[in-house]
Amino acid sequence: MKHKILKRLLPLACGAALFATCGAQYELVYATDHAAPAIKTEATKNDNVFKGEVVGLSNKAKSISLKVGKGDKAKTVMLKFDDNTKGIEHAVKGHAAIIEFTGTGKDRLATVIKPKLAKMPKGTSEMKPAELLALMGSGQKYVLVDSRPSSRFHEGTVPGSINIPVEAMKKKGAELLPADKDIQLVFYCGGPT
Repeated sequence: MKHKILKRLLPLACGAALFATCGAQYELVYATDHAAPAIKTEATKNDNVFKGEVVGLSNKAKSISLKVGKGDKAKTVMLKFDDNTKGIEHAVKGHAAIIEFTGTGKDRLATVIKPKLAKMPKGTSEMKPAELLALMGSGQKYVLVDSRPSSRFHEGTVPGSINIPVEAMKKKGAELLPADKDIQLVFYCGGPT
């Protein structure tokens, strides 16, 4: 049961944002079973590529809505997809995606959809679920941080986790982390975002 929970909860995205905002000198380890997903939604349009957050998917209309841009400049663009579109499984509402397309305006057709993954900050590494289980049973000191919103944390979490949502980390930074800078930190959230 623990492994099933870990496998579901460990895809990591928020560790990069937490590390970047805290400015502390911790050894940061990502707990994930695949590359860390993006925390911020980047939005650009280059050579028939949109990058942004998926805000809607209609299988009936075969369309994808993608929020591109930031702040007041953010726009929602619509793209069609068909049976030849590769990676449609990555068009998940609330997750960041990179969509290659052909055509213009209302005739944009998604050809390839990829998850938009964050680059891991220098000095960090990725941790597989089996490695986390080994760490948990090793007796070594570590802090396991669930960076999902508090409501999700209270629905269920990996045993021994503390909850530091990304927004709290942005406001309070390193004061939320242990004073011992030599302790290993492991961050996880709910999956690709």
